[in-house]
Amino acid sequence: MSPVKKAAPAKKAVAKVAAPETKLLAVIRVRGGFKMRKGFKDTFIMMRLNQKHHCVLLHDLPVNKGMILKLQDYITWGEIDASTLKALIAKRGRLDGNKRVTLKDKELDSLVSDLMSGKKKLIDAGIKPVLRLSPPSKGWDHGTIKLRYPRGALGPRGSEVNELLKRMI
Repeated sequence: MSPVKKAAPAKKAVAKVAAPETKLLAVIRVRGGFKMRKGFKDTFIMMRLNQKHHCVLLHDLPVNKGMILKLQDYITWGEIDASTLKALIAKRGRLDGNKRVTLKDKELDSLVSDLMSGKKKLIDAGIKPVLRLSPPSKGWDHGTIKLRYPRGALGPRGSEVNELLKRMI
């Protein structure tokens, strides 16, 4: 008679809620998707970055960081501040039916503080999670897209992503 094996304990589901210490990142798709591998296309779909100049807001979690690093040759990202986030939602935020966001200043300030702390997401407020931007005024940095940030437009920018977002709003 063979001994009976015990079942492994069940793994607990881990919620994808942002910890209070995490930073809010603005991720912008810079390049298009012509002749792109399927793995990259699937990651763009998961991040909801379907077209050039689309922006999503993600917290600095290991899951999101892995997707960002996989797509670093197609996107740029950095830590967004509260004033830029407020202007971004007021100008480019859309409700269902492609209607503009009509929040008063106090409501918008509380939404921004909740987003920055990780208590809420844009979907919780009824705002679409993808912000459609225009190309940056005065063009991309140094006139090229295909190089990494100090010489081009791709890769991490840190807090300098706020200047780019202000030009794209």
